[in-house]
Amino acid sequence: MDDCHALEFNNVSKIYETGGGGRLAALEDVSFAVETGRIVAIVGRSGSGKSTLLHLAAGIDVPTTGDVAVSGQSLAALSESSRTLLRRDEIGLIFQFFYLMQHLSVYDNVALPSMIAGDRPKDVEPRVRDLLDRVGMSDRAADRVQKLSGGEMQRVAICRALLKKPRLLLADEPTGNLDDENGRMVMDLMLSLAREEKSTLIYVTHSLDFAEMADERWEIHSGRLELKVRNGQ
Repeated sequence: MDDCHALEFNNVSKIYETGGGGRLAALEDVSFAVETGRIVAIVGRSGSGKSTLLHLAAGIDVPTTGDVAVSGQSLAALSESSRTLLRRDEIGLIFQFFYLMQHLSVYDNVALPSMIAGDRPKDVEPRVRDLLDRVGMSDRAADRVQKLSGGEMQRVAICRALLKKPRLLLADEPTGNLDDENGRMVMDLMLSLAREEKSTLIYVTHSLDFAEMADERWEIHSGRLELKVRNGQ
């Protein structure tokens, strides 16, 4: 595995058993390597395998065959607990439905990964404050998240994902629950922050307009990676 690559898939397939002894291939023999610092958008129809690819990249799921590596580290060589630690420390996750803790403040939602890791609050505070300031949410730090709009919630979720300066940032339809205006704003913020932080970003989207904002656009059809396009060429 090449440690200059943030993410590698080597002949990865994911097969699910269905009723009656059938088999469903969510991904079939997918291979690629993403260089550190690149931004890749993945597009495809519902059920094409996009989310499965992200779950495998994050170590949330494991492939039926093939191998996945993050920063040169083969996930197959790690125990489930080790994959959890790698995901906590090296990978940032952004989802369509935010998954914020409604009873906590904006500040505490961003700081949550470090709280779970046992980091000292005073060591974390400058990072939390900086991220909230960069997404225009510093004045909402003490508010409960249920007071926020959808676009504001996703900004908080992006800050949480970036808190521990992950090498790899994975986003699954990050604008799918937002209107067009908020979706554009969140996408602009996510991409600009990823570039500033020098994180590798891979995001799934149904929007071709949003896909063209990445360095590369990949298309998945029926579990197979069919097309790679470098945007702007």
